[in-house]
Amino acid sequence: MGNDGGSIPTRRELVKEAARNPTASELKDKQKEHLAHRWSNCPVSLKPLVKPVVSDYSGDLYNKDAIIQFLLPAEASSVDKEEYEKFIQGRVKSLKDVVEIQFEVEHDEKTRSEKWVCPVTSKELGPNVKAVYLVPCGHAFSQEAIKEMKSEGKCVQCATSYEERDVIPILPSTEQDKAFVIQRIETLKSLGLTHSLKKASGSKKRKANGDSKIESAENGVTDNKEKTSDGKAQPSPADLPRAGIPQSGTSTPKASNGIKNSATASLTARVLEEEEARKKRRRENENISSLYTKKSDGRKDGDFMTRGFSIPANARHQ
Repeated sequence: MGNDGGSIPTRRELVKEAARNPTASELKDKQKEHLAHRWSNCPVSLKPLVKPVVSDYSGDLYNKDAIIQFLLPAEASSVDKEEYEKFIQGRVKSLKDVVEIQFEVEHDEKTRSEKWVCPVTSKELGPNVKAVYLVPCGHAFSQEAIKEMKSEGKCVQCATSYEERDVIPILPSTEQDKAFVIQRIETLKSLGLTHSLKKASGSKKRKANGDSKIESAENGVTDNKEKTSDGKAQPSPADLPRAGIPQSGTSTPKASNGIKNSATASLTARVLEEEEARKKRRRENENISSLYTKKSDGRKDGDFMTRGFSIPANARHQ
């Protein structure tokens, strides 16, 4: 290691520092950095969080369009569902398992950016402030504000009643909060309810006088479907317009699962349109397909290697 203009490292430089446990301040800084990333990015699509934002029972935040992509059938979605499932881990099986978060948005004219704030304390919701949201309305507050309004039991934004168990911590970081959300979802499952307090699929009994249809409308998804002669379920005629099925003369793509919520149906239709446009671009890329051989009228045209050159039929080998 000489005559090369470099230097010879000493033993002191080569021996690494002995392994040690991180200090409390180092752990706190690392945790805050992790929370800051989770507050600004969707963990499954790896894109910045933008409204509409939803959350599952664990308090994790996702872009709603990413969850819709995950729930779409495989042939209609281009995402890697196995990669999504590594993080979701079975917590989301339908839109009933998530709640759309209603954040209060404050615009910063200086930086031309937006931030989510608590409508009561005006504190910015993020890694520095413990935040919660209410089920089923989804309005988000700082934990401090909810503790002050604990005796009221109604959301100050929409006056919707809620129980103490339905105050969900956003991105819980303590073992106590993590145990709380797990215990809550186990209780709801025993009652036949989902995270959004809607009836879980398969737990609803058939009722007379159309009561089941009324409950389905309240849940936002049509579960009571008529069956055809071959045993397959199909939506009732009254549900077809709401399910996103296009009327005559329109080309709007179908929304899956009989979604009745107009905002969700619109977002689903937009996702399907984007997927269809992406597949069409891949299929009809004439700049690439024109380079390769095409069959027409029973003969083969030359490709880019042989086009413009042909061997005479009467040519003989010398």
